[in-house]
Order: sequence, then structure tokens, then C-alpha cells
Amino acid sequence: MTMSTPALGTVDLGDPDTFADHGLDAFWRTLRDTAPVYWNPPAGGRGGFWVLSRHEDILATYRDDVHFTSERGNVLVTLLGGGDAGAGRMLAVTDGHRHHELRKILQRVLSPRVLAEVARSVRANTRQLVREAAAAGGCDFAGEIAGRIPMTTISNLLGVPGEDRDYLLSLTKTALSTDDEDVDEVDSEMARNEILMYFMDLVEERREAPGDDVISMLIGSAIDGVPLSDEDVVLNCYSLIIGGDETSRLTMIDCVRTLAARPGQWQRLKRGEVAVDTAVDEVLRWASPTMHFGRSVVRPVELHGVRLMPGEIVTLWHASGNRDERVFDRPGEFDLGRTPNKHMAFGYGPHFCVGSYLAKVEIAELLMALRDFTTGFEQTEPARRIRSNFLTGFATLPVRFRPDHSGLKEVDR
Repeated sequence: MTMSTPALGTVDLGDPDTFADHGLDAFWRTLRDTAPVYWNPPAGGRGGFWVLSRHEDILATYRDDVHFTSERGNVLVTLLGGGDAGAGRMLAVTDGHRHHELRKILQRVLSPRVLAEVARSVRANTRQLVREAAAAGGCDFAGEIAGRIPMTTISNLLGVPGEDRDYLLSLTKTALSTDDEDVDEVDSEMARNEILMYFMDLVEERREAPGDDVISMLIGSAIDGVPLSDEDVVLNCYSLIIGGDETSRLTMIDCVRTLAARPGQWQRLKRGEVAVDTAVDEVLRWASPTMHFGRSVVRPVELHGVRLMPGEIVTLWHASGNRDERVFDRPGEFDLGRTPNKHMAFGYGPHFCVGSYLAKVEIAELLMALRDFTTGFEQTEPARRIRSNFLTGFATLPVRFRPDHSGLKEVDR
């Protein structure tokens, strides 16, 4: 599919169709070079907002909790809608002392030490799925592999019953990453509410019969001596299921699609010429599944000669920052050996993703399984892109695998 490059001033970054219809690399480069603080005007009934495109400016804003806040929302859909209902209670949209204390609670169950057993399960599950697909010769990678690894992992952590996981996956897709043009914002809002109601029921069950899952842990936690409320627990479960599934799933899909189109990079991985951890970081930089996060201005501040005023919305575009020539050498090239790699796929500063370790484990295990069980793979049909102004990626990815018979036999022994 050939994409046109839109002219500056004709782009509405609030419109999901913008990302489906255009290749924006040249647009982002123009912003970085000529308008690093850019005003996206009101359009389609949506308000206007500021756009930051340079890596340095994005990091500086993430660090600045004096002039900016996340407590009015951290994505366009909620910022433009008047605010986030989870503000002050959900980690992603909470600042200050409460954010610090809530983050400590979640880090206790998402630390590398605690997740060692979870990582072993991720490895077993990933290798089984890739091995079966390689032996079969192919599959829709998006649905049959990427759609089953992150959701299984985060569901195990939260104690979501196996029979409910396909239902939750369908809801998360409708909420944020649908490829269906008939799904509008009302449908997405309903899906988000369904997720919240699902976890409300699960929280009630855990209060009656606690387990060793994250929900039970949250129920038993307190901040400054005050136990977390049911709403606190539900909102953070929502955040974990969305963050734990959507971004990892879309990154995995993009990874396979990108490697299929770049056999030279695939061979570097296959031959062991690049470290897996280094490759993971480049996969994350290249995919940049979360295109933006947002902040609201709380105190006047000036950036590149532009005065930002209280109440205004500022969006931080990873999609641009991760291609910034000021930071990355040859940013338009996919290089599995890239180092250093100061990508911002997980955000930065106080709101750096608490699930980053787990996401890296999932991507690393995928790369190693592909390396061990296949000699290569190719995309057999066009992939369908999701419709979103927040996430980027593909909903389908038909792939043909060339099995590595020596790897498959080694597992059989």
C-alpha cells in the first residue's frame, strides 16, 4: 500500500484515520526541524492541542511535574473528552505522593525477582506456540501467537480464569486497537466500561476468597494506612490488562512483520550476531506501539519560544521521538545491533512503565523461539492496520514459516 505524505497544517493527529491513510515520517521530520512545539488545531468536534516531536523535549516534559500533570488524562481520548475518571486513583493518571506509593505497591509484584516464575511460563508458552506454528507451516501470527502470549501472562498474574481471556482480549481490542471501521468511540467507551465491570465482579470474588494473584495483593494494600478501595483496585486492573496486553501484542506483530521484510536483519539474529537484549530494544524503538502520551499544563511555561498556558493539552509523540536524528544514528533504519538505544517505548521518568521487564521478557522469548524453530518466515497477505490515534500496529499478520527441523528435533529429544 502506497501512503501519501500530508502537508504541514493539513494533519489532524486526533483523527485515527490520519494514521491509517498516511505515512507520517516526513511530517514528523518537518515538525522536529521547523515546529518542535506545534499546534494541532480543533477539528472534527475535537479541541486543539500542542504536539512535541523532539526526543529531548519529550523527556524534559516527562520529568517536569511542576508545569505538567497527568491527572487530567494521559491520552487524547480522555484529555479531549474532559478528563480521566481514574485520575488520582489509577497509576498512569496519578501524580505526586500517591503515585509514588501506588507505584511501590505494583513494583512489588512486577519486579524481576518476583516474576522469575512468570518468566519461565512465558518461555514455555511462547516456545510451544511458535514451535507448533512452525511445524504447521504458518498461521495468522497476530491472532494465533501474539494474541495469546501477553494476554495469557497478564491474566495469570491477575487471576483471570482461562475461559474469560478471549472475551477480555476482544474488549481490549475494541477499547483501543480495533481494525473495524464500524466501531466508533461509543463502542470503544462501552468496551472500556465492560472491562471495568468485569474486574469489579472479580474484585468482589477475591474479597470473599483471596488468592495469590495481583488482585488479592491490591485488595490487601494500603496507602498511608488507608486500604485501596474497590474502585482503586478495579482501575489499576484495567490499566494492567490494557498495558500488559495491547502494547506487547502490537510490538510482537510489528516485530515479525518487520523481520519478514528484512531478511538480512533476521539472519543476524539467526546466526547469533546480535544480542537478544539489544535486538529487543530495537524492536521496541521501531514499533513504538504507544504513539503518544499526554499531559495538561498547570503552570505557564515556555518551550522553544512558545508560551504554554494552564489548561492546555500537550502531547508527547514517541512515534517521532524514537526517530529523532538528534539522538539516533540512521533512525530510519531497523538495526538489531543498535547501541546505545535510548528509545522511549516505555515512557520516561516517574511514569516509566512498571511492566517494562515483563514486556521485554515476552519479546525476547519470541525472538529466541523464532530463532530456534524457524529458518525464516514471510508475510503471505497484507496485514490489516488497527484504527487508533493512540496505538499503532496491525490486527492481522498471515505468515508462512520455514521450520528449522534441527531445532524441532532438539526439542523432541
